[in-house]
Amino acid sequence: MKIPEIKRLVEAYDIAALMKAEEDLVNEEALDIEVNGADEGEKLTHIFAAIYIINKMNDDKVEFKAALRDYTSKVRESIN
Repeated sequence: MKIPEIKRLVEAYDIAALMKAEEDLVNEEALDIEVNGADEGEKLTHIFAAIYIINKMNDDKVEFKAALRDYTSKVRESIN
């Protein structure tokens, strides 16, 4: 998971474009947007994170950093 790539996705694309990219990646189709990552798993992680963060920013009216902290906290909880 690369934070700069997640931030770039949040700033560059809307939810609809990210959700389409998620679907395309799962279906092994070409992506309409650029998503950087070492492999499909990392790309999917970046897309999931960007979708979560955009939703958090919109729902809770928080800035990117607060939404990112919430996301990374949830990731750490799931690992432990």
